[in-house]
Amino acid sequence: MNVYKKMTMALLLSAGASLAMADSTPAGLAAFFDDLQTLSADFDQRVLDDNKQEIQASKGRMWIRRPGMFRWDYSEPYQQQIVADGERLWSYDKDLEQVTVQVADEVLTATPAMLLSGRQPLQEVFDIRELAGQQYLLTPKNNDSNVTELRLQFSDGALQQIAAADTFGNTTVFSFSNIQRNPLLDRQLFSFVPPEGADVVGEAP
Repeated sequence: MNVYKKMTMALLLSAGASLAMADSTPAGLAAFFDDLQTLSADFDQRVLDDNKQEIQASKGRMWIRRPGMFRWDYSEPYQQQIVADGERLWSYDKDLEQVTVQVADEVLTATPAMLLSGRQPLQEVFDIRELAGQQYLLTPKNNDSNVTELRLQFSDGALQQIAAADTFGNTTVFSFSNIQRNPLLDRQLFSFVPPEGADVVGEAP
């Protein structure tokens, strides 16, 4: 697989999150996750090296259905699809006609995708600190992820950006637009059937 494509998928899935909020969770962050059932948005993804120079860029649209379901469709520069159906994580590379399937709970411990889709209480996965300007710093409590910290930026209560710093010195920045909160999303949107002829790698229940 192209190195760029490998990194695109890994960075999205490199950073769990939230079904319930503890009293210690900052009010602004708790307000965003309270009653959040579904979410959809366009996204731009940029990868910056340790000198803050852009080394990758991609874009697409994502859909979230809590708990544990999401779909991220990359449209540029390559067509890729990452789908979590609640049990399995499917990664599809259209150009290579290859599908990778894994058990979701074994892969997604503390990631940007799972941060939004909500599998565990936020405060159980991260140490949380409120910063100035509607920003929040989330540091994973366990070191079983490549992510060292997540920074969430809000504007008037709406999520604008997630920046994930990793152990390789890179920072992946997801910027969101055309956000819809709690739209009606059919469960079928999060079902994945490997296309005919695609090579399927991995096993999952």
